[in-house]
Amino acid sequence: MDNTEQALRERGERFRELHRGPGAFVVANAWDAGTARLLAGLGFTALATTSAGLAHSLGHRDGAGLVSREQTLGNAAAIAAATDLPVSADLENGFADSPEEVARTVREAAGTGVVGGSIEDTTADPDAPIHEFGLAVERVRAAAEAARALPFPFTLTARAENFLYGRPDLEDTVRRLRAFEEAGADVLFAPGLPDADAVRTVCASVERPVNVLAAGAAAQMSVAELGDLGARRVSLGSGLSRSALTAALAAAREVAEHGTFARMAEADSNPEIHRLL
Repeated sequence: MDNTEQALRERGERFRELHRGPGAFVVANAWDAGTARLLAGLGFTALATTSAGLAHSLGHRDGAGLVSREQTLGNAAAIAAATDLPVSADLENGFADSPEEVARTVREAAGTGVVGGSIEDTTADPDAPIHEFGLAVERVRAAAEAARALPFPFTLTARAENFLYGRPDLEDTVRRLRAFEEAGADVLFAPGLPDADAVRTVCASVERPVNVLAAGAAAQMSVAELGDLGARRVSLGSGLSRSALTAALAAAREVAEHGTFARMAEADSNPEIHRLL
């Protein structure tokens, strides 16, 4: 697909416009070019990459630092090139601690054809998994400055990861998101929020759009319900890739344990998949 500056500007504007509502839209997470095309064929209006989906496809655990920046950006480039939809890249923690290297990651991501990206406040250190507040804010500020300097709109999402790392501190999460907003982030994201009240609190605490992950308590709500709570974007994270692996495992277990093929027989046909591709 066309990755010229004009095409990137158009996709970047289209992605920005989706965040203006009304209600919430879904950004569907693809893990390769084929799933990007399938999701586009189903009518989704924007895509994102997924660090877990990529890690699993490479035979790695997610969040263990086993997938490099180069692998992540190569995957982002393949997904961005597969369709004309705007794509946001899961850039994990920017693959660095320093603000300067986080900014470099954003600049290099922009060169892959994506028009957005997310930066987490994680450290990759299991003993101290969340960056100290001041450094976390400086990292987002550096990423935002790098995004603003690009020749096309690049939507930067800043993530506060407390709830995914055993720190269920809503007050600190809101404090971080507010600081990330002031530092220049376009979208705020706190994955793993425990309930509707927490989603509502986060959305009401910031002025810029909030992304909610469709997992845990949020997965029990509809897109419309999350929109009513104040969310402007709903991401699927690793949900689709895990669903695909779950289905493949169930079919493979049936063959291995029973020698039968009923689950495989229920799969969509090649012509149907080809139609979506």
